[in-house]
Amino acid sequence: MNQIVKLLETSIFASRWIQAPLYLGLIVAQIVYCYLFMVELSHLVHNAFGEKHISETDVMLIVLGLIDVVMIANLLIMVIVGGYETFVSRLDLEDHPDQPEWLSHVNAGVLKIKLSTAIIGISSIHLLKTFINAGNMTEHTIKWQVIIHVVFLVSAAAMAWVDKLMNETLQLQHQGKQHH
Repeated sequence: MNQIVKLLETSIFASRWIQAPLYLGLIVAQIVYCYLFMVELSHLVHNAFGEKHISETDVMLIVLGLIDVVMIANLLIMVIVGGYETFVSRLDLEDHPDQPEWLSHVNAGVLKIKLSTAIIGISSIHLLKTFINAGNMTEHTIKWQVIIHVVFLVSAAAMAWVDKLMNETLQLQHQGKQHH
């Protein structure tokens, strides 16, 4: 019976590797985002210096779109690197000069907080684009974008609060074990 339990536990632990192709897929998505960024950037340069001049508002909207792509790419990196490190396998990056600072203290809670703040940043860019382009949008659309953004803010604050409570509880448990 012990061998069956050991095999089951080994299989369950090894199942984390099923996620590896998911992270590889996100790397492909990152490549697609990089390509789309370059296409949009080339359109911006062509329109800014070509015969068809674009307005400052149009430039601002395109630049905000580029920033949005960069923020989504940053989010992808956090999910790829942080998720792989947290849920699949440790990355052997000791003493690597390019190791991200945040990776040394990443865990599921930290990753959730970082992801939620990235999502808030992305939502903020979308909201800014909406306000700049408000004349071409319905009041209904603007209202719902603001509501969704506020929900993101409240969700992130709730996650941070729960993470803080969990960390305080762990510290109290750790202190209690030290006194015994």
